[in-house]
Amino acid sequence: MSEQGANSSNEVKKKTPVEPIRLPKIEEVRGQDIWNNCAVRGVVSGVMGGGLGLFMGMFLGALDNPIMQGEMTGRQQFIYTAKQMGSRSWSSCKTFAAMGLIYSATECVVEKARAKHDTFNTAVAGCVTGGALSAMGGPQAACIGCAGFAAFSVAIEKFLERYE
Repeated sequence: MSEQGANSSNEVKKKTPVEPIRLPKIEEVRGQDIWNNCAVRGVVSGVMGGGLGLFMGMFLGALDNPIMQGEMTGRQQFIYTAKQMGSRSWSSCKTFAAMGLIYSATECVVEKARAKHDTFNTAVAGCVTGGALSAMGGPQAACIGCAGFAAFSVAIEKFLERYE
């Protein structure tokens, strides 16, 4: 029995071929160089964040009920809901686009400046993003936004364990 088990493990070892190391093609290297540009990374994140915000705004705008729902006709309710969806979508689109652009670009710049890939980059990017998004509320709001967004970013990074 043990001889048969040894033979089957030898067969498995023989069946798995050893693949040679493959050097990346020039197109792959160029693609990595483009993606490592902080401006490209920031713009792509901004566009994707805007798209996410657009759909989230549509969803949340559809859930908003008018105050005078009992007095409105079906057509008036439909028009009200469509307007709410449009305004929420555009507002969320702008917010998420700015959030994605600022966060991604800041994290990339800090990472390149420090030449390290760790949680500190996430904390700085979160602080800059939170402070920038809440700066219109004054310095106290900017400080609270900085601390809150940095803490949230670090918590998400620790939860996902991107850096080890």
